[in-house]
Amino acid sequence: MIASLRGRLAEKHPNRVVVDVNGVGYDVFVPLSTFYRIGDVDGDVALRIHTHVREDQLALYGFGTVLEQQIFERLLSVSGIGPKLALAVLSGIEPADLIRAVQFGDVARLTAIPGVGKKTAERIGLELKDRLPVTGLPEPHPDGESAPDTLRRDLLSALLNLGYHRPLAERAVDAALARADTPTFEVVLKHALRELARG
Repeated sequence: MIASLRGRLAEKHPNRVVVDVNGVGYDVFVPLSTFYRIGDVDGDVALRIHTHVREDQLALYGFGTVLEQQIFERLLSVSGIGPKLALAVLSGIEPADLIRAVQFGDVARLTAIPGVGKKTAERIGLELKDRLPVTGLPEPHPDGESAPDTLRRDLLSALLNLGYHRPLAERAVDAALARADTPTFEVVLKHALRELARG
C-alpha cells in the first residue's frame, strides 16, 4: 500500500493531480481543499495517500493534512458512501465545519454539500457522531446562525466547489456579505453568484 508521496507536481486539475516521483507519475484524486493548497505545477509536493483497491481498480486519494485523510477514511465507513462521494463531501465543506455539523446534527448544513441528499446526510450524522476528532471545535453561534467567519468559509467553499477561482470568490463573498440584510448561507450565496455573474 502507498501511504505517502513526495515529488514534483507534474499536472494539476481540480480533483486530480499527477505527482512525479523519480520519473514515475502517480495519478492522485484530491479534494478541492488540497488542490488549492498544494502550489503550482513543477513545484515540490507531499501528500498523504489512501490507496483504494477493488477487484477492477486501484486508485490513489491524496490529502494535504492528516485531518482530511482521517475524515475521508471515516466517510468510507458510512454505508452508501464510496470514495468519489467522500471526496465530494471534503470538497464541499471545510473539515472543521463538517465535524461541527455532525456533532450538532446539522442535517441542513450537510445537505448543502453538492451530491449529499437528506438520507445520506442523516447516515453521516448517525454513523460518524462519535467517530470524528472533536478537539478545538468552536461552539455554534448562540442564535443558531453560523458565526461570520464560519459563514464566509462555507460560502467560499461552495463557490470554489462550483469552479470559481479563490480571488474572485473572495471578492464576491465579501461584497455579498456587506450587502445582505439577512446573512444566511442561502441568501448570501445568491448575492455572491449575482456578483460573479456581473463580472
